[in-house]
Amino acid sequence: MTERHAVVAGAGIGGLAAALALHRRGWRVTVLERAPEPREVGAGITLMANAVRGLDALGLGTEVRRLGRDGATGGLRTWDGRWLSRVDAAELQRVLGTTALGVHRGALHRALREALPAEALRTGCTVRHADPASGTVRYQRDGEPAEVSADLVVGADGLRSTLRTRLWPESPPPAYAGSTAWRAAITFDEPVPAAVSWGPGSEFGTVPLGDGQVYWYGAVTAPPGGHAADELAEVRERFGHWHDPVPALLAATRPDDVLRNDLYHMATPLPRYVRGRVALLGDAAHAMTPHLGQGACQAIEDAVTLGALAGPAVDVPAALHAYDRLRRPRSQAIARAASRTARFGQELRHPAAIAVRNAMLRLTPSRTALRGMARHADWHPPRPA
Repeated sequence: MTERHAVVAGAGIGGLAAALALHRRGWRVTVLERAPEPREVGAGITLMANAVRGLDALGLGTEVRRLGRDGATGGLRTWDGRWLSRVDAAELQRVLGTTALGVHRGALHRALREALPAEALRTGCTVRHADPASGTVRYQRDGEPAEVSADLVVGADGLRSTLRTRLWPESPPPAYAGSTAWRAAITFDEPVPAAVSWGPGSEFGTVPLGDGQVYWYGAVTAPPGGHAADELAEVRERFGHWHDPVPALLAATRPDDVLRNDLYHMATPLPRYVRGRVALLGDAAHAMTPHLGQGACQAIEDAVTLGALAGPAVDVPAALHAYDRLRRPRSQAIARAASRTARFGQELRHPAAIAVRNAMLRLTPSRTALRGMARHADWHPPRPA
């Protein structure tokens, strides 16, 4: 049997996971990454139980558990530290059958990258187009035009996906979600809960990571395009008076640690994720706000599902049709839920509405809240075709 070839546009978490899933099914894979060297820009990531199961299916579960931190109990708080809802990590693991992990994005990216053959990744390659009928991919490498033939093309080229723009020209681009966010991963010796705190039009979250690190982020409702000469000073101005340990976390952060990004999402969902031999996944297919912590988790689900359906002898268009049928309803439903969570949480500003929300959360039994969280993470990889 002739070895089949898959080309993946983009070497982020979703793209590398897709390449690994296909490699494990016997495909020869080529990953085209536009950056000059392999890297993952970002700080921390929460891998919910669905993503951990996906990584187990890729053979990386043990390694990622070693790299990350699990078992952090937390919940929801107000900006001044009053608990609204608590989530016990052990109970969450009992309900879902596996844990959630806090992992540095760079560590996860490296684990995925090192699980692939070294020759699979080509850097300095900017994908320009993919023919959905033939699978021919045109790209530029170090400024020179090139092309490669593929039986299957995966568009994992992110929020501003070139392949989505070229092959889905009728679909609107991602829309500004109304918030800007700062984030950092720092060394911090004190124990920190996995928690989210809400203020009027604002949110601050903490996630314990492996190796004594903590990931924190702050988000506020704001116009797009804002920047400060000193972003850490801006974060301290907005969040430095919040409850402990927020001031201590900011005091332990260096200015160079802080990243700032406006939040965008696919406000108009795509009518399909597949055209011919081309499939989109991750942010290219369903960019969502981070308020459920499911963005990268859904990309991992996409990748594992694609690998399960795309056996080495499968009819590619038929397998991709099945991929679209399985992935589009779930990922778009979770994207809608993330937007609703933002409106109910970080984006809420009116004092009366905040008071009603807080009262509702305090009156909600913890078991009910736990079931709400588990609903989005209750996913199992499909059986390989």
